[in-house]
Amino acid sequence: MTSLAVSALLCVALALLPSPSGSVAVMSVDLGSEWMKIAIVKPGVPMEIALNRESRRKTPIAVCLKETERLFGDSALGVSVKTPKLVYRHLQSLLGKKHSNQQVALYQKRFPEHQLLEDPSRGTPYFKYSDDLRYTPEELLGMVLNYSRGLAQDFAEQPIKDAVITVPAFFNQAERRAVLKTASMAGLKVLQLINDNTAVAVNYGVFRRKDIDATPKNVMFYDMGSGSTTATIVTYQTVKTKEMGVQPQLQVRGVGFDRGLGGFEMDLRLRDHLAKLFNQQKKSQKDVRENHRAMAKLLKEAQRLKMVLSANAEFTAQVEGLMDDIDFKARVSRADFETLCADLFERVSRPVQDALATAEMTPESIEQVILVGGSTRVPKVQEVLLKAVNKEELGKNINADEAAAMGAVYQAAALSKAFKVKPFLVRDATVYPIQVEFTRETEEDGAKTLKHNKRILFQRMAPYPQRKVITFNRYTDDFAFEINYGDLAFLGEEDLGAFGSLNLTTVRLSAVGSSFLKHADAESKGIKAHFNMDDSGVLLLDRVESVFETIVEEKEEESTLTKLGNTISNLFGGGSSEPSLNLTEFAQEEEEVPPEAGKEDEKEEEEEKKEEEEEQEQPKEEEEAAPKEAAAEEAEPAEAEKAPGEEAAPEASDSDGGKADAQEEEKSGNAEEEKEAEKKEQKPQKKTKISEEITVELLANDIFDPTAEDILASTKKLQDLTNRDLAKHEREKTLNTLEAFIFETQDKLYQEEYQLAVAEEEKEKMEAKLRAASEWLDEEGYAAATKELREKLSELKSLCKALFFRVEERRKWPDRLAALDSMLNTSSYFLRSARMIPEDDQIFSEVELKTLEKVINDTTTWKNETVAAQEKRSPTERPVLLSKELEAKLGLLDREVNYLLNKAKFAKPKPKPKAKNATASDKTAKNAAGEEKVIPPNATDPAAEEEEAAAKDSGEAPPTEATAEGDVESASQSQSTDETPTESPEANHIEDEL
Repeated sequence: MTSLAVSALLCVALALLPSPSGSVAVMSVDLGSEWMKIAIVKPGVPMEIALNRESRRKTPIAVCLKETERLFGDSALGVSVKTPKLVYRHLQSLLGKKHSNQQVALYQKRFPEHQLLEDPSRGTPYFKYSDDLRYTPEELLGMVLNYSRGLAQDFAEQPIKDAVITVPAFFNQAERRAVLKTASMAGLKVLQLINDNTAVAVNYGVFRRKDIDATPKNVMFYDMGSGSTTATIVTYQTVKTKEMGVQPQLQVRGVGFDRGLGGFEMDLRLRDHLAKLFNQQKKSQKDVRENHRAMAKLLKEAQRLKMVLSANAEFTAQVEGLMDDIDFKARVSRADFETLCADLFERVSRPVQDALATAEMTPESIEQVILVGGSTRVPKVQEVLLKAVNKEELGKNINADEAAAMGAVYQAAALSKAFKVKPFLVRDATVYPIQVEFTRETEEDGAKTLKHNKRILFQRMAPYPQRKVITFNRYTDDFAFEINYGDLAFLGEEDLGAFGSLNLTTVRLSAVGSSFLKHADAESKGIKAHFNMDDSGVLLLDRVESVFETIVEEKEEESTLTKLGNTISNLFGGGSSEPSLNLTEFAQEEEEVPPEAGKEDEKEEEEEKKEEEEEQEQPKEEEEAAPKEAAAEEAEPAEAEKAPGEEAAPEASDSDGGKADAQEEEKSGNAEEEKEAEKKEQKPQKKTKISEEITVELLANDIFDPTAEDILASTKKLQDLTNRDLAKHEREKTLNTLEAFIFETQDKLYQEEYQLAVAEEEKEKMEAKLRAASEWLDEEGYAAATKELREKLSELKSLCKALFFRVEERRKWPDRLAALDSMLNTSSYFLRSARMIPEDDQIFSEVELKTLEKVINDTTTWKNETVAAQEKRSPTERPVLLSKELEAKLGLLDREVNYLLNKAKFAKPKPKPKAKNATASDKTAKNAAGEEKVIPPNATDPAAEEEEAAAKDSGEAPPTEATAEGDVESASQSQSTDETPTESPEANHIEDEL
């Protein structure tokens, strides 16, 4: 392979490697109503909770909007006590809601400091910040998600875009779409929206995959958070898949929930109780409930009080300067708290009952109940729950706060292409049934009437992701149908009020009639609508197509023997058709066609038939829940299709019990022969499907999604705020740097090493400039722009650059000079040792030794002259002895010595010389009488041993054998070209001494 080819191959290989700066990390956000937890996965860091800037593992979902900055998390909550109007939180309950929804009214009641208005185009609520500025709940939550992304990137130390976000299981289609739009505003690519309890179940199962086997195990996860409560029943077992074999799987079997039952409602009731106690103390004539700031302080104290009462029977609540500089203090017991929330505790068991009813299970079939969510730590909640599930104890063996985030980030790693994780199958379930509704004209008793039809698309608790197809068989022109929620009788009045619209989308189809006109000769197979419930639980209409079936003549494919015969005939017969037929017939007569030769075509036909049968049966399976009358109507065309085939079938000829005479047998025989001849004459036919795309128009009936222009405008608004925050951060950083430089430099001018290197005139000039800059900071600097601050800093650094250089050089001299002296001594010793090697064993050439000697001499001369010149210069002048030159001389010496050391390390010992007339197998020697004697291989010559012993006694070197000149050259060549040389004893000796 040429060097160019190798270089090209190397470039391709490098292009396939992941870039070091590329983003491979993924994240998850457990998006609760009050808190969020962030987790990341990156190479070397598997499944870790990302800490926020306060080094906490969870962050409040709160954003504070000031005129010049934004604050998030704990910083925003700190402002909420002083200025609650500027802080927005609990935004999850407003997603996917119209302004008329009761959830919006409840939010307005809980946070009266905010002004919620209705968007005239979408009908959704928005916050009025000022006369010319407003924010939607999606935009505010997008700011929070963008902040979470920043925290994850800081923790992972690399950019992140891919994320899995948790949502409550009871979120409907509008709410899920709102979360996806919110994430897109924040610049996040959502790999999946996963239900929070499903994420917890993933985390629970992944770490217990060894305990999962073919026997189903049912576990209930009871999650009471800040805003809602959900009970989810999950079944764990191993299943066999085609792609991955036997793998563990979790399947959601039942879900029960209560949208309004959560810890925040308990906090609000405690807050109102504390406000009532303060009013009863009559320390102020004003009602504390009308003071937003005072109520924010009481809410913060109520949250702390609830936590303390979980471990203590009673506690004293106190707030300094609650209102009009009046302090508040009151004693509250756990019994008081349980009385205030008595109706809430009664609702604790309802999600459990609903989940059991949905899964068609009993409490005895549940092996374990796992607690999730911070509000499950309330003792009364656990007491009521134990009775509801009929268990001796509740499971507390997972992290109630972080389990959802950890399960979601495992799912993110599984969905990402950058990581390979052990498969863990997840089958979630739809909480709300979805159906298709359409109206069609029918004729009964000669009168045309409109009949409303319903088809169940996804039943309640149907698993997803899943695809479905609905076929409309009776339409030949443009029509419309609706996608709505199914029967929601299992929801209470309060849940229905918070649910919103029961109608999802109206689908209008056009170009249906034109497709029938275009394919008038073909048989219609109906209008097929393809639906997809994706991983996020969002329903999508992929496409609508008009399907036709036509019969075309199929060309007979030549068999293998026919092709072989044609080839031979072309070779010998000049390509005429007659010889090929003869050869084919001859081959068929003489040879038996192997069974495998004609099976490929049969397999293809069988597969096509199976596909046709599946497509015909699929709508029937999907519409099995439809009314029987409608099913009968749909089945009529299918029955009509069978009629021609039945008429063409021959009638039985043996109906008389086998008593036919010879003439009838001859007739029947002739008829059979005629039919066989007709079959041979008929050409094979094949059914072909034709699909025509139908134009689809979707009209939302629940919540209008923001348009592309709206999303672009919101994204720009959020990016402008982010840029403003970054600019503010950069200005503060530059201001702090300038201020620190002034103070540090003023202090350095009084240090001994700086006073030695600075002239008096230069020192006075620097002090004056630093003093002026300090005064400017006190008077104007804190209002100056970032550019002006940078210019000021650059001016001061230029003024002090020469002084700092002189001081820095003097600091480096001792270490650099000591290292150079040490290297000179080592190199000189190495040179002397190398020259002492005997000439016959010398491994270094004279040129190499002279080169090292020259470098040593030149470096010594340079060092002595430069050090002498530096000693004559004043410390306030620019030095001539520079640290970078010392490092260069040190590096040059080091390279020369290392080169020779490596040569010595890998040098091959010289072979012993051979006699001129010696052979490869035998050696000859002469005895004292002059006679030659043969010395066998690997044997020693006694005369040579005597000579060597005599030489040792006299102290002389042993005699060497004479060799031919060519032998010496070949030995030296082998020494220089050998790729795997052995180490030389002399080289090791030199290296050990060094």
